[in-house]
Amino acid sequence: MKLALLAGVLLAPLVHASNPAPAPAQMQVVAREYSFTLSRLHVQAGPAVIELANFGQDPHDLRLQRRGARHIAGLGVVAPGKRVELSLKLPPGRYSLWCSVANHRQLGMRATLIVSRR
Repeated sequence: MKLALLAGVLLAPLVHASNPAPAPAQMQVVAREYSFTLSRLHVQAGPAVIELANFGQDPHDLRLQRRGARHIAGLGVVAPGKRVELSLKLPPGRYSLWCSVANHRQLGMRATLIVSRR
């Protein structure tokens, strides 16, 4: 009886270690005048880290919205030459990304990201 209890205690950490939390999806959005370039067009649903890298000469920001949803996530204005990260959980769906500074969106700073089920 003691041996079975001891084996259960010793094996318990192995059971939990085999089901680690998924690593966050990582992607980069490069902002230039007047375009967004995504390092990936598809990511898996779940935790994600999105980096906005401003390689342009003007300040830019990032807005992200799942189509059909009300919530808009995003990053504030990023100065030229700077990078900022956004950590969030992404449900499956199609996402619109855009720069909301002045008329940058109308000038072409927009992209689509597809988030698939795991």
